[in-house]
Amino acid sequence: MSTEKKEIFERVENMLQTQGFTIAAKDDTRPWGGFFVIDETQAQDFANQYFDGIDVDSLRIGGKLSPKILIVAPEARLSWQYHHRRAEIWQVVEGTVGIKRSYTDEEGELKEYGPKDQVKLQQGERHRLIGLEGWGIVAEIWQHTDASNPSDEDDIVRVQDDFGR
Repeated sequence: MSTEKKEIFERVENMLQTQGFTIAAKDDTRPWGGFFVIDETQAQDFANQYFDGIDVDSLRIGGKLSPKILIVAPEARLSWQYHHRRAEIWQVVEGTVGIKRSYTDEEGELKEYGPKDQVKLQQGERHRLIGLEGWGIVAEIWQHTDASNPSDEDDIVRVQDDFGR
């Protein structure tokens, strides 16, 4: 792992711990960067910190909510993907990122988002998070749509992937 990647993960981990969040999982091995999963019981605290205090009950669709922090490397792209069992809400925390969206398998136009910009992705909507010049940090809440079968990392349909996954 590069020194720069290691440093940003350590900084974000320290920030989350200082804010009182319990990190349920961490993955710094993704080729595009990685993520931190926050304990689901802290969804409202997470929303207060990163989503201007949005009422998490208003985000519930069909089940629980799963807060995460995504870290995307410069000039790296997550897969062009969608999900069957979740919608998502993203808010940029740090840096500038690119996001492409579409309701078809054809990628939409690249739009740039900076700190405090928020994006709501519908279940089934294709999307791709893209690192631009610097590292990007994005707060994300998964909105599970099926209470009996919550979404997980396997609920990713990759239409295109730079890493052959």
